[in-house]
Amino acid sequence: MTINLPLQAPSAAGLIWQTVRNENAKSPEEREAVLADPGFGNHFTDHMVDVCWSEKGGWHRPRVTPYGPIQLDPAAAVLHYAQEIFEGMKAYRHADGSIWTFRPEQNAARMQRSAKRLALPELPSDIFIESLKKLIAVDGDWVPSAPETSLYLRPFMFAKEAFLGVRPAKKVAFYVIASPAGAYFHGGVQPVSIWLSTNYARAGKGGTGAAKTGGNYASSLLPQAEAAEHGCQQVLFLDEGKYLEELGGMNVVLVYKDGTLVTPESDSILEGITRDSVLQLAKDRGHNVESRKVTIDEWREGAASGEIVGAFACGTAAVVTPIGRLLAEDFEIVHEGDAAAELALSLREELTGIQYGRVEDRHGWLLRLDA
Repeated sequence: MTINLPLQAPSAAGLIWQTVRNENAKSPEEREAVLADPGFGNHFTDHMVDVCWSEKGGWHRPRVTPYGPIQLDPAAAVLHYAQEIFEGMKAYRHADGSIWTFRPEQNAARMQRSAKRLALPELPSDIFIESLKKLIAVDGDWVPSAPETSLYLRPFMFAKEAFLGVRPAKKVAFYVIASPAGAYFHGGVQPVSIWLSTNYARAGKGGTGAAKTGGNYASSLLPQAEAAEHGCQQVLFLDEGKYLEELGGMNVVLVYKDGTLVTPESDSILEGITRDSVLQLAKDRGHNVESRKVTIDEWREGAASGEIVGAFACGTAAVVTPIGRLLAEDFEIVHEGDAAAELALSLREELTGIQYGRVEDRHGWLLRLDA
């Protein structure tokens, strides 16, 4: 028998949240066994957030419910027209036991931009952030405390209206699920090898490249498999066949010999919150930072001349990792110098230090979730 907790006070948006506890929640012993070796995306917490939207009723019925299957009509629009978006972020446990997240307002804003592009309703930022707090209120014990571990938070939204006409859906669901995440790199951060995809494009001008939608990732799976066949961990896509875009799930930054950091600019690139944070930290240190179009030839020729001394990738999961090699069908770029890798690792250490409360948060990026 499920237990319905008393209705809670209205949120900033005037919504009244309800919490239904999971009677089959894992025991403390079971939970600790999972947290001892969680991996990534393999285990999920006991609860999830569920908020509805309809054309007539707007956002309504916000609740925390037991984690479990979602029932959909076979004609649900998401299954036929891919009207879906998501976000990815983390909750970090600090040394005093408190739980924090990193720049959630940026995730909320990015989700609104994604929603607009996919013709979905824009979730107000206060509901987005409140949903994270409500989930942590019941599943806070799932936030691990071991070094480099976190609770990965996955907000997502999809069209659930049952119909087969090609138009924006009039009924939508927003959920948040959470998964404990172990250290991304075991045995220390290692440079990765990147495969240059010339046969496939991630997105095109005017497409959905700047939105965090599942279709972009689906289209990257085949070239990612191609990368693996060539011994590479990631794939790099080009815009218009010549301009650097982004990796399968990370942004890319080039390091020049004068210390300048350059990140590709394109309408089809997802605006990376980790990337922007890392570049801000670099600016704080006095580095010149540029966002502009960069051709693959510039990288190739710059590496050959010594003008470009290295590169690194950045994203929510891995944070920052040096790129040791870019492999293409007819050429190879190898970065063996220590300077760029040292910079990347130093920026990674500073950023994770802020996230875990070990380094001063000068920019006010952290938000406490358990208070």
